[in-house]
Order: sequence, then structure tokens, then C-alpha cells
Amino acid sequence: MRKLISKKKPAYKISNLLSQYLTRHGRNIKIPIYYDDLLRFQGAISIFDKFGNDTLWVSTYYSESERDEIELSLKKMYTILHADGSDMVLPYLNIDSIDYCTFGNTKPFRVKVRNILNDNYIFLYIKKADASRIYGLELEHLLSPNHINFLVHGNTLIEEHISGIPGDDFIANNLDSCSEQAKREIAKEFVKFNERCFGRLLGDMRSYNYVMVLTHDFDRIQYRIRAIDFDQQSYEGNAKVYKPQFLKENNKLVKMTLALLQEESIEQYKREERSLLAKRATSEKDRLKELMDCMTVDNISSEAKIKELKKELFKMTGDINFKKATNMGEILKSALDFIVRNYKNENPYIIK
Repeated sequence: MRKLISKKKPAYKISNLLSQYLTRHGRNIKIPIYYDDLLRFQGAISIFDKFGNDTLWVSTYYSESERDEIELSLKKMYTILHADGSDMVLPYLNIDSIDYCTFGNTKPFRVKVRNILNDNYIFLYIKKADASRIYGLELEHLLSPNHINFLVHGNTLIEEHISGIPGDDFIANNLDSCSEQAKREIAKEFVKFNERCFGRLLGDMRSYNYVMVLTHDFDRIQYRIRAIDFDQQSYEGNAKVYKPQFLKENNKLVKMTLALLQEESIEQYKREERSLLAKRATSEKDRLKELMDCMTVDNISSEAKIKELKKELFKMTGDINFKKATNMGEILKSALDFIVRNYKNENPYIIK
């Protein structure tokens, strides 16, 4: 059986058109430090979790001659991302750690910024900019329930931290102890998350690429699954990659969902998520059109994968637009148009 996901996805350059889009919407901005600057660390120490397992992150350290300048630049970066970019709060910030991930495509840096007045802290991530990931972040911002805060300049991408329990940790350490009602809530959310990823062609949602967000709501806990990795936006050719249910790391959630939810309920939740996706696409149609105008003339995958995916989606839907598509942007545009069109056709209350 062939693998669903390619071993390594290449990074794709940000086109001039996408750069202009990011500038118009306040994403493209001058920054005081770049990804390559952080690569100049002198050494690193492995980081282990509470169970003694290697996390594949290392804690870096820099020479004294560079440390002060790097820390000041990172503090300024924090104020640009989370405030107005002024220097007023800089004396109250401390850079507690600069960690480097040795795993994955982007090999990000994770920076812990602490407010020394109250000990509150926040993480930000600095990565190599990749067009696929930027399309994924923007689509998450426009089409999901979640807002995404990030900045781009040159070859550097800065993202805010997405809080939650890593999916693999939650499945291994928390899922079994959940009540039956909580498991049904999680199963419902997994169905909706699965449909949301497929509708906007976000791939590779293995359990360590999303987090479980828990919110206390009166006498219950509300569960939501949030993607945290967007490298595989509209890249793979196999349609199953875009459905978390087919990834073996999610098998436990799949089995639980099939055991707890009736087929009619699963279909209902799918329809609900498609409707929400259609509503968001409609309400954000102007900005979404701008983004699709960039994506439909961009190259973010291989010819073989494009042919494979459009063939599979045409077979699933019978929509001729998939057959006509020439790149991943056109495939995604056809997918979103298909969802919006069907939502409007099936809803008698929509004013045509």
C-alpha cells in the first residue's frame, strides 16, 4: 500500500501577487529579525517531556556578543505582533527561551516571551516562509471559526501560538478518562473537523498537527479541534490525505466516533459544517476572491499530484470544474464553489 503523505514537501516561494495581497491586509510588514538570524546559535540542549521522551526540540544559546541584540529584536517582534509596535513595553519583557525544532519541514523557532511584572508569558514562532503554509493560514482565518495572527517579510514567517492540548497527547492521556457525554461531544467535533479540512483541502491532520481546545461552558466542557500545521495546504494528490479519518494516528478517534454516533448523526454534522463553510465563504467573498486570484496562478504542487486530485474529486462529485482545473488553486476554488452552490440550492430560505 502506497503512503498517503509524501516524505518531504518542498517549500514554495511567495509570489509577487501573494506578497501584494499580504501587504494590503496588513500581513506583510518590516520586522527587526529574520529566521536566518536565529540560526546563528552557538549550541543547543535537548528538551525532554515530563515522561523523559525526547521532544525533538532543543533549547539554543547564543554568544554574548549577539544575545542582547537578538533578544531586543525578539521583544520588538512581540510588540509588532501583539500590540502597536512601540518600545514602551520593552523594559517589562524578557526572552526566557529560544527553542529550535529539529523535526518537520519548517524547522521553526519557538520563543517564550514573559512579562516580568506578572510572570504571564506567551509563545511566538519564527519559521521559513512558504507559500503553501501562508495560503493555509489565510484560509484558516477566513473559513474556520478561528482567527489567525501572523506576519511575513521576505523569507520569514512569524506566527502566534495556538493554545490547546496536542492531539496525540490528548488521545493518549485524556480521552479514556472522558465521560460518555464528553466522548460524544469529541466525536461530533471530529466529524466536523474532518469535513472542514476536506472542504478547504487542508491535508496531513495527524494527531500531532492539531490541538484540542477545552472551554468550560456552564456545567460542561466544550471541545474544539484546531489545526496548528498548515504546510500541507492543497499539496497532495490523494484525496484521503485531506480527511483526518484516514490517517492512522487518528484511528482511536475514528473507532470511538463510529461506536458512539449513528450514521444519521454523522451525516447531519457533515451538512452543518458544509453549511458553515459556505456561509463563511460567502461573507468573506471579496477577500477570499483576492486570495483565490493569487492561488489560481501560483504553483504549490506537482503536475502529477494535481492530475491525481482533480481526477478523484471529479469522480466523487461529477463537477466538470474539477476536470477543467489546471492547478491546485483552481481545484480549491472549484471545491469551495461546489460547497457554496450546493448550500444555496439546498436551502429554500436563501434569497437567490
